[in-house]
Amino acid sequence: MEEKNNKKTIWAWCMFDWANQSYNMVIISTIFPAYFVAITANPKNGNMVNFFGHQYVNTVLSTYILAFSYLVVVALLPILTSIADYRGAKKSYLQLFTWMGSLACAGLFFLQQGKPLETPLICYALASIGYCGGFVFYNSYLPQIATVDQQDAVSAKGFIYGFIGSVVVQVLCLIPIEFPKTFGVTDDMAARISFLIVFIWWIGFAIIPFLKLPKGVPNAGSHNYNVFTGGFKELAKVFNKVRQMPLLKRFLGAFFFYSVGVQTIMLVAANFAAKELHMNDDSLIPIILVIQLLAVVGALITSKSSEKYGNVKTLIGLVAIWTVICCCVYFVTTVKQFYVAAVVVGLVMGGVQSLSRSTYSKYLPPNIPDTASFFSFYDVTEKLSIVVGLFAFAFVEAQTHEMRNSALTLDCFFALGLFLLIVLLLAEKKRPMADIEVPV
Repeated sequence: MEEKNNKKTIWAWCMFDWANQSYNMVIISTIFPAYFVAITANPKNGNMVNFFGHQYVNTVLSTYILAFSYLVVVALLPILTSIADYRGAKKSYLQLFTWMGSLACAGLFFLQQGKPLETPLICYALASIGYCGGFVFYNSYLPQIATVDQQDAVSAKGFIYGFIGSVVVQVLCLIPIEFPKTFGVTDDMAARISFLIVFIWWIGFAIIPFLKLPKGVPNAGSHNYNVFTGGFKELAKVFNKVRQMPLLKRFLGAFFFYSVGVQTIMLVAANFAAKELHMNDDSLIPIILVIQLLAVVGALITSKSSEKYGNVKTLIGLVAIWTVICCCVYFVTTVKQFYVAAVVVGLVMGGVQSLSRSTYSKYLPPNIPDTASFFSFYDVTEKLSIVVGLFAFAFVEAQTHEMRNSALTLDCFFALGLFLLIVLLLAEKKRPMADIEVPV
């Protein structure tokens, strides 16, 4: 077995984050949403588009497809985790999902105004599945390449690499968009070229971890383990254990509901800006970059706050801010107002994500042998919240033809999550040591 804390191995692991965050930035957050809204906009028919013979509102369709892709990931996640833990073939599956995701991004090049949407939007779904699936195996490498005392630092390093990589690739994509005449291309072609840049960047830099990362280590009992059912059985066992932990059970309930709001807003913000405020890439990209930077700052501030006030109280403050922001989105009508809301979102976005995971970790009983199964359960809960949020957002927009009404729907989830966090805080005061030995 390769020694842990090897600098070259850790660098190669971080380069995977550097590679695949190009998808998250360009396809989810900036260029693709704005481009899709622009080429499918048709106010005369209510922005309706055809997809396999059925009519949908353009942004409703893209949101449904993204939700479906996450639903597939939810179904696959227990199997993927099982494979990573028991078969030792994590590198092969890391490569498989990375190739799937990056090639699907290349397929988005064929998305053009007036052309059929079926193939490009199937590619859109496959890119999401490839991105999420690859991360399962990427995360599973952490305990294999770093000792426990170094895992926080290595994980943070990967996050920093991903952030910097996403900014660099965004700038590269922005050059032809800002100066299409210099490159002899149309505005339409410049946007589509960015999808090819993501493909080249993603798979190109992923070659480094493919070559440098060690192979997976098979579990000793893997020959008696069914990877297709084992993961689901493990989740069922964790679920039964969670039911017997009052504080952890309450936290997961609150986490699910506020995650519906947090994750959905992050995924649909670009669509809202492009459709409701008519923001183009020139206006959207700079604020997205600012949000990414503020997320890092927010995570640091949240960490200090949790040390002083405790995790649950800090989460209550963060979710309360989210609740107010989501309500205010209904009244946002100008780009300046959107920028103000985006700055606040940036500050609370990174904090609520990082603090949620660490809070969950603190609620786990000490010295449990199956932390991987518990975190798989956490990941499934988070992904399922995304599915619920995206479907709810798209359904309300489809019924009312107003994305602002969808934002108010998400605010209901935030409010419920906030209420459950307050209930958790009260329960914690009554029995602070009932489930854990470390105060949260």
